[in-house]
Amino acid sequence: MNIYETNNIGELIKDNSYVGRGIVIGKSEDEKSAVFAYFIMGRSENSRNRVFIENGSEVVIHPFDASKVEDPSLIIYSPVRKHENKLVVTNGDQTDTVIEFLEKGKTFEEALETREFEPDAPNWTPRISGMLTFENSDFDYKMSILKSADAEGSACNRFNYSYKSLAGVGHFIHTYMCDGNPIPTFCGEPERVKIPNDIDEFTQNIWTNLNEANKISIYVRFVDLETGKETNRMINKNA
Repeated sequence: MNIYETNNIGELIKDNSYVGRGIVIGKSEDEKSAVFAYFIMGRSENSRNRVFIENGSEVVIHPFDASKVEDPSLIIYSPVRKHENKLVVTNGDQTDTVIEFLEKGKTFEEALETREFEPDAPNWTPRISGMLTFENSDFDYKMSILKSADAEGSACNRFNYSYKSLAGVGHFIHTYMCDGNPIPTFCGEPERVKIPNDIDEFTQNIWTNLNEANKISIYVRFVDLETGKETNRMINKNA
């Protein structure tokens, strides 16, 4: 086993019917761009009734059909927000928690110490989070997963990862290992994946390999490390 191998993300997800929500962060192979992707999947009508909407440099999730919303608390949130030189991407309203802590001069880790996995027994969906910090025409990044310690949801285990950006290398973390009942939580460290230079190649490699029945939306951003220019791609199944 080569621990430094980078995987094709399309190959990792193509035969998995339910990886849940996923975050990828890394640097393009030519070292010109910071890259992140966030996607969501859903099995229930409530989960599938969603679209991504851009709000400037930030992203919000809205119901596609407001009349069908059952529980808005876990499906409507801002997955992408910015504060100064930091870009935060998460799978829930902990985005707001991280931003609030950053505004007070506190850290990503301190913010997530105040949060736990989602209260959706028996799945106890993990909260996954990432943050890119830009400085001197480069960046580093952090990732986190908050998981239930047991089947009863009696305690939360917190795992934090810090990465120096490397050419063509990214890390992929997702909420679930595969489909099931209850759905098995993601295990292990974030997976090393290849980050290409082309945003459309990267976006399509993820989107086309996500399970057709369960995928909902994807958002991808390339940030030019010299100029700060943002190039985005967004696909909503509920167009």
